Amino acid sequence: MTREEIVAGAYEAIQNGSKSFRAASRLFDRTTRERAWLLYSWCRHCDDVCDGQTYGFGNGVRGNVSVLRGKTHRAVAGEAMTELPFRALSLLLSECPIPERFLDDHLRGFALDESGWQPGTEEDLALYCYYVAGAVGCMMAILMGVPADDEDTLERAADLGIAFQLSNIARDVREDLAAGRCYLPLDWMNEFGVTRETLFDDRNEDALVAIVKRLVDSVSVYEESARLGVEKLPFRSRLAVLSALRIYGAIGRRVGRLGRAAWDQRVTVGKIQKLAYVVPSFAEAVVAGRS
Repeated sequence: MTREEIVAGAYEAIQNGSKSFRAASRLFDRTTRERAWLLYSWCRHCDDVCDGQTYGFGNGVRGNVSVLRGKTHRAVAGEAMTELPFRALSLLLSECPIPERFLDDHLRGFALDESGWQPGTEEDLALYCYYVAGAVGCMMAILMGVPADDEDTLERAADLGIAFQLSNIARDVREDLAAGRCYLPLDWMNEFGVTRETLFDDRNEDALVAIVKRLVDSVSVYEESARLGVEKLPFRSRLAVLSALRIYGAIGRRVGRLGRAAWDQRVTVGKIQKLAYVVPSFAEAVVAGRS
């Protein structure tokens, strides 16, 4: 396959798999945008395989993380791959020096899911969020031009990914439970006297709302940390990151405002609202560039 064909296939993945990330990626310059699509293609494939889904939908047979790890390491080693997500990863790595440790970290999150794991503490939850999203934030930062040894900026990028994942977890509590997973820390649930089976009982509505409020409050903390790193990015990358931060943050905060009704239907951010977030993000990106 040519580079153009691989990029086109990666774009199809993001077109079908993430409206929010696709919208934010349009703000990148062309090279960064295409590399973001390449990375997304691999991440989306790993997520789909582990969940038995296609572009985040469906409920099929779940795959094996060890198989994904083997194929990923072959792609890193430069072996010829047949599946498009691994071709996309090989192409990305040929153009951008992303350390293999971030790929391995991302797969560790899927391995936790495969094991039926649930966080015991808030610290456990933060580590999981780093694996499944923070590591992706680090890889995104590198393909935006951040040096792989700039640990301070990469830590800020990891915090951005963690903020995104916390919003997703807050939004998807009921959906995750239906899939046999729970990302609410056990010590929080024990504190409020709820279990997976009783979390959505009417008598536990206040407990559910209080637990999820803790998630939403944590989103803001990680968002503020992430903002400290945007000044290191090129202008268009700053704009894209700040817009994505507002979009994903809006999801979490809307869940917090809706209370129990947040899980009656999937919380999303509409196209017009996404565009509205670009304006303050543009202004913030300009100011950050002067720091």
